[in-house]
Amino acid sequence: MKNILEHLKKWAELTPDKLAITDGETEITYGSLWQQSRDLGAEILKREVPGKSGIAVIMNRGSKSLVAMLGAVCAGSFYIVIDPEMPEDRIETIFQKLTPALIVSDEDNLEKANNLTCKGGVLEFQKAISGPDADMDELLNQVMERSTDRDPVYALFTSGSSGIPKGTIITHRNILAYSEWVAKTFDINEDTVFGNQTPFYFSMSVLDIYTTLRCGATLVVLAKALFAFPMTLVEFLNNHKVNTIYWVPSALGIVANSKVLDYAELPLIEKVLFAGEIMPTRYLNHWISHKPDVLYANLYGPTETTDICAYYVVNREFADDEPIPIGVHCDNCEIILLKEDDTEALEGEAGEICVRGTIVAQGYYNEPEKTAEAFVQNPLNPYYPETIYRTGDLAKYNEYGELMYLTRKDFQIKHMGYRIELGEIETAAGSADWIKSCCCVFDAARDKIIMIYDGKKRPAKDLRDIISAKVPHYMVPNEIRRIKSMPINQNGKMDRKWLTENYEEAVLCE
Repeated sequence: MKNILEHLKKWAELTPDKLAITDGETEITYGSLWQQSRDLGAEILKREVPGKSGIAVIMNRGSKSLVAMLGAVCAGSFYIVIDPEMPEDRIETIFQKLTPALIVSDEDNLEKANNLTCKGGVLEFQKAISGPDADMDELLNQVMERSTDRDPVYALFTSGSSGIPKGTIITHRNILAYSEWVAKTFDINEDTVFGNQTPFYFSMSVLDIYTTLRCGATLVVLAKALFAFPMTLVEFLNNHKVNTIYWVPSALGIVANSKVLDYAELPLIEKVLFAGEIMPTRYLNHWISHKPDVLYANLYGPTETTDICAYYVVNREFADDEPIPIGVHCDNCEIILLKEDDTEALEGEAGEICVRGTIVAQGYYNEPEKTAEAFVQNPLNPYYPETIYRTGDLAKYNEYGELMYLTRKDFQIKHMGYRIELGEIETAAGSADWIKSCCCVFDAARDKIIMIYDGKKRPAKDLRDIISAKVPHYMVPNEIRRIKSMPINQNGKMDRKWLTENYEEAVLCE
């Protein structure tokens, strides 16, 4: 196959009445998912949107937003999922880079969508799927026939060190290879029912969505509010017969910390996969103690490798203070550890995780310089063109031959499951006119983002309000501190190392 839609079409023909996705309110079968996606794709084509254009989807996560995403692909375009709660300033920044041809939105988010700058305007979701248009069938078929596996499916915008988000382009080929590995490795099939926890603008959702479509499984979208009430969450999982979950460790930690498994059961759960941030081993041990016969796997990978490039299936016991390996490379993918001099790290040596293979993305949208920095020629292969992706993560192999994650090379962090460039938060804070200079540091042990600034004394709320208007909620600092003057290192630069280690010497703003 060359197009992910071919999997959807297959299941729509084989099992049209089977449930493809539900969010607790709206249920869509495979037959309906195929038809509604094509209806929306037809409406996009009627707008004469150029092929391979970006279509922004501004809708709440759920069954209907999946239709909107796939509708963009049916039209030969690619989609960009925009969080409706994201500040308008940040959306406009993304749009300046992307220049989407069209926005697809629903009545819940129509007002916000209409306030944004988009040359093609807004396509209302409900009107776009009002009914089949037989006259467009042949054109839709032609679009799919002309497609290649190198065509983009989506662009996922992540935090950028310059303060400007950058969009990773993922193709049909990337997704087909990745979903094939997931299905084979974790035995995903028609009987699988995924409990989706991650937002559709987060790369982890790719596993849930596209392995479901590949295998004819069922996707159950878990509302964010469920995680505030663990008992209700457990009941929801059981009622919808969820047997496979792929969550960030923070979400698994909510269940562990609530002790809900002490008095409630999850009898159908067979597989627990996790990624996005370091898994606290005590969370894992809590789950294992209650569900010892379940398959547990730690997955690792950045957005630029479609989602995952390494994994570890838990096969032994770990003490609460022992780190969990990130394991070995996925199939049809190789991980190379490179030292600073671009030579391969020897056994026991730390090196940057670099990835080659079919899951490596095409690069960043409209960012040739940033693409050239991260997607580079393999320095171990001087003979022919071969691109690898430099993750910026450091790791080394343990005595079992398993990769152990160490840290980041730069100021990028993982917080609440999201990959964040601290520089973007600094850019947002730096817009305050009372700030002379600022530095954002991350306390990994406490999982807290700390903003330190030099300038006039102001309540913490003032700066938080400014930052909140420019970045998503998960990037807003947990603490704001004021320092008399910024420390300078021997190179004349802000001494970030000192601030990271001694930030508590700065005054905590209330």
